[in-house]
Amino acid sequence: QVQLVESGGGLVQAEGSLRLSCAASGRTASSYAMGWFRQAPGKEREFVACIKWSGASTVYADSVKGRFTISRDNAKNTVYLQMSSLKPEDTAVYYCAAGLVFPTIRPHPYDYWGQGTQVTVSS
Repeated sequence: QVQLVESGGGLVQAEGSLRLSCAASGRTASSYAMGWFRQAPGKEREFVACIKWSGASTVYADSVKGRFTISRDNAKNTVYLQMSSLKPEDTAVYYCAAGLVFPTIRPHPYDYWGQGTQVTVSS
């Protein structure tokens, strides 16, 4: 069993930056691939980025490539999403997820999910 808790969301102006954190608990948390997804009102949950359990490989959605960076610190059981050059269309609830398959850009193969953190980008 893995529990995930996101933090770091908030309100930011366009072109600003935020760093999201996802703290994982559970004995085998560091062995899971981790992903970030987001969901805006009225839209489906959308893949943002994922990272292999070792941190050696990452995959990004085209919409965030070059602006967002996913990383992890297995000693702290924490995954980060550094977001820069934010746009109003990045506004959404951001979720982290843990799964055993990498890379996975669809929600269903992920086994565990956090409760989400709101990111709002004003123009």
